Amino acid sequence: MEIKRDVYLNKLKRKENNGLIKVITGVRRCGKSFLLFNLFHNYLTQKGVDEDHIIEIALDDRSNKDLRDPDNMLKYVKGRITDKQTYYIILDEIQMLNEFEDVLNSFLHIKNADVYVTGSNSRFLSSDVITEFRGRGDEIRVYPLSFKEYFSVYEGTTDEAWDDYFNYGGLPLTLMYDIPEDKANYLTSLFNKVYLSDIVDRHKIRNQDELDELVNILSSAMGSYTNPTKLAKTFKSVKNKVISDKTLKKYIDYLQDAFLISKAVRFDIKGKRYINSPAKYYFEDIGLRNARLNFRQTEENHIMENIIYNELRIRGYHVDVGIVEVFGKNNEHKTTKKQFEVDFIATKGSEKYYIQSAFSISNTDKLQQEQNSLKNINDSFKKIIVVRDNIKVRRNDYGIVTMGICNFLLDENSLNI
Repeated sequence: MEIKRDVYLNKLKRKENNGLIKVITGVRRCGKSFLLFNLFHNYLTQKGVDEDHIIEIALDDRSNKDLRDPDNMLKYVKGRITDKQTYYIILDEIQMLNEFEDVLNSFLHIKNADVYVTGSNSRFLSSDVITEFRGRGDEIRVYPLSFKEYFSVYEGTTDEAWDDYFNYGGLPLTLMYDIPEDKANYLTSLFNKVYLSDIVDRHKIRNQDELDELVNILSSAMGSYTNPTKLAKTFKSVKNKVISDKTLKKYIDYLQDAFLISKAVRFDIKGKRYINSPAKYYFEDIGLRNARLNFRQTEENHIMENIIYNELRIRGYHVDVGIVEVFGKNNEHKTTKKQFEVDFIATKGSEKYYIQSAFSISNTDKLQQEQNSLKNINDSFKKIIVVRDNIKVRRNDYGIVTMGICNFLLDENSLNI
C-alpha cells in the first residue's frame, strides 16, 4: 500500500538543489523515511536521475554501522561522487551519525551534492534543527496523515474512515492493522516505549512519574486553556503533589520539541495583540492522545477541534486561538464587556480565516452562539463554521460559511469555497 504525500513531495521538489540541507522533521513514525526513500526516490528516477547518483543510507540499519563514524561517512560519500553531475545524498536517522553537524557542514562544500536528512529521536528534535543549522538548513515539517491522505487508501465509507481516524489518528502504520485492539496496542506501546522514553533519556529526567502525570492531564484537558501555573495548582489540589511551574514549563517544552503537542496562543482580534497566557495545547496525532487515556475519553467534539487544528497546520497556516471583546451598556447605563471566543485564526501571508468548530448546531440558540464571535469581527476576512454533519456548504446573510467536517478535510480548497 503506497500513500501519496504530495504536500511534502512538492515541497521537496521546490527546494531541490537550493544549496541548503533539507532537514525533514516530525514526530516519529509519521512517514519521513518513506517520503524520502520511496516517494522522492521514485520522483528522481522518473525524471532521469541515475540510481548511482542517489546515495541513500539508513543509519539505523545494522549493516551501515561503520558509516556512523564521521570519517567513514565522508570517505564513503566522497568515493561515490565520480563526476560533476548532481548527487543526491539522503541520510535517514542522522542523529545516529557521530558528529553529524560537522559531517553535514562538510557536505555543503561539495558543489554537486544535494543533501536530505531525517531525524526523529531524542538527539534530533525541532530545537536542534534551529540551533545547529541556522541559515544552512531548510526544514520540511512532516505531519501524520491528514484525513484526505488516510481516506485515499481506506477501504470503507467516509463515515467509517472518520470513525477510525478520530479514534486511532493518522500514523501510517495504524492502517496496517485490521483489528481495533491491535491498533490500540500499537499506539499505546509507541507512546510509552518510544516517545516518552526518548524525552526521559534526552533530558535525563529523574522523576518520570511527574512527566507521566503531566501528559495525562494535558491529554484529558486537550484544547482547554491552561498554563504552568494552573497546572501546578492542579497537581497540588488533585494529585497532592508539589511541582513548580518552572519544572512543568520545561516538561511542556520537551513535549513540544518532540512534536507530541503543539501550543496555540490567544490573540485579541480587535486589540490586535497576543495574550501569551493561558494557551491551548493540541496533540500532533489524536490516536496517540487517545491511546494515552486508554481510549476512555474520546469525545468527538473535542477530537474534531484538534483534527481541524492539525489540518490547518498541515496546509501551512499559522494557527492561533482568538478572542473578541464587545462593549455595551446595561440597564443602569454602565459599560459592560463580553468576551467571545474564536476557535482558530489561520494566517498564511496575506490570507486569514476565522474558524469555529461546532460539533452540531441543533437549534437557533446554538447557531446564534457559534455566530456571535464571528459577527463581531469587523473585517472582511472569511468566517467559517465547521460542523460534524455532512451538510452542503451554505452561506448566510452575514457572509458566514457553514460546512461539514468531511467536506472541509477532503477538499484542499475548502477554505476558499
